[in-house]
Amino acid sequence: MNIVCLDLEGVLVPEIWIAFSEASGIPELKRTTRDEPDYNKLMNFRLDILREHGLGLKQIQETIARIDPLPGAKEFLDELRSLTQVIILSDTFTQFATPLMKKLGWPTIFCNSLEVAESGEITGFKMRIENSKLTTVKALQSIGYETIASGDSYNDLAMIQAGKAGFLFRTTEKIKQDYPDLKAFEEFDDLLDAIKKAL
Repeated sequence: MNIVCLDLEGVLVPEIWIAFSEASGIPELKRTTRDEPDYNKLMNFRLDILREHGLGLKQIQETIARIDPLPGAKEFLDELRSLTQVIILSDTFTQFATPLMKKLGWPTIFCNSLEVAESGEITGFKMRIENSKLTTVKALQSIGYETIASGDSYNDLAMIQAGKAGFLFRTTEKIKQDYPDLKAFEEFDDLLDAIKKAL
């Protein structure tokens, strides 16, 4: 029994925080897990900037409403789901992910949640579980699944390395250099072929 675990941002959809950085004109919000491996540190940094600029959930959701999946992502996902079970494992939040899941045909996603005040200010965030991607992959393995994973960032490496197969997708040159043993792909067709061979 196989199950494929995919990252969301940078793999299936554009990076939400980069899109919001561009929409808001705040360059500091371009930092992602490709730049900062410590997710808690990254999120606290982001929330401080939002507070500083008086921005909340509404403004981010307005940007997300204009984001479409990456070209070819839905077709890739549809074909993959016709072959095997797929779960998207993301460090994003349900309040961000839901409109994107609609555009991707409602795949299963495991992610986190934001704490939002009545004013719309994002006051904090609740991680589903510590080291959520690796912990989830290990849990799936403990109930009889073999996992195949793909992602683009530092926070994907553990789940990619923990399964029977794992691939980098549209990652940075730095991550490719640091992890030369991991196959890296740029196109959905090549990633799909690699996953098919691993199934």
